Amino acid sequence: MAKRSAAAGRAGTAGTAGLRTRVGAARTGTGAGPAAGTGPAAGTAGADRPAGVSGTPVPAQPAPPLDLRQLRTFEAVAGTGSVTDAAVRLGLAPSSVSQAVRTLEVALGVELFERRPRGMRVTAAGERLLVWSRRLLEQAEQARREVVDAGRERTAVRLGALESIAAAIVPGILQRLGARRPDLDVEVTSQADRSALLASVAAGELDAALVLDAGDSLGGLGFAPPAGAELEFLDLEPVPLVLVAAPGHRYATADRLAPSDLRGERLLVNVHSACSFALATGRLCGPGVERVHAGSVAVMRAWARRGVGLALLPSFAVADDLAAGTLTALPLPAPTLHLRLTWPPSRTTHPPTRALLYAASA
Repeated sequence: MAKRSAAAGRAGTAGTAGLRTRVGAARTGTGAGPAAGTGPAAGTAGADRPAGVSGTPVPAQPAPPLDLRQLRTFEAVAGTGSVTDAAVRLGLAPSSVSQAVRTLEVALGVELFERRPRGMRVTAAGERLLVWSRRLLEQAEQARREVVDAGRERTAVRLGALESIAAAIVPGILQRLGARRPDLDVEVTSQADRSALLASVAAGELDAALVLDAGDSLGGLGFAPPAGAELEFLDLEPVPLVLVAAPGHRYATADRLAPSDLRGERLLVNVHSACSFALATGRLCGPGVERVHAGSVAVMRAWARRGVGLALLPSFAVADDLAAGTLTALPLPAPTLHLRLTWPPSRTTHPPTRALLYAASA
């Protein structure tokens, strides 16, 4: 299996020997910069640059570790383009904002802003720091949440799943998770609407979710991932699809079928046009076969038994019927989907979510 990261249809791959984190833990300093009157920013209350100082700052001693407070101040100035506006946003005095920026520049030995009559513009070095600043501040906030969660003894993980997956596959995952982490509570949410399920993951309302998909990127089957969200995913296992019909169907004894043979037949589909099986049916059969909106997987399966129409369903949903002879599989080559577990990158290092990922992929 390959673990991938997706953002608006973009994907990468990584091995499964361990879970990938986005950036190493942030080192934070406790000092507030040079003492008053001794650093290069002394006596510059409210000024963006000390009088008589020009060119790239040069540290007079080994650079201290980055201070998260300085990074937050830097982000505020970069975002507003003004020391004064950044001070209002942070609730600080403009002189404190100017000092923090100048101290950060001296510590790094580069200028982070171009000082202009009408504001501050980020330099190339500042643009690069802005990328790392956001990562480090996000990691710091994630560390804070995990420590707080640990202090409160939070041992729950929130798993979402499409209804058909919740019924057939989630029980096995819960058994493995219970054996691995008996102290862990699992909150399972089943959902018929994939878009709502993925939106809950992107918003942090769920730690992870199970969906059916295809291809090498999230949404490869034909649905749109949440706009602007970065979600990682892991393909757990293939899910073959089977075209099933009532036992007495005219094609029950055929050796092989082509999509064109289905003209004149009725295909049972979910009422949601973006349902995984409806999307797969569209790929397989095209628009020339009549669709009948039946409802959930259970309804499609029951109607297929009674000869109302054909249904393209996952093998795990029809295995018992095929074994009992209440449904028959038609010899039409059908696509294989992936059972895909997806989660936000911020949950990758969350211990309960890590336990879920290992249990799901076992």
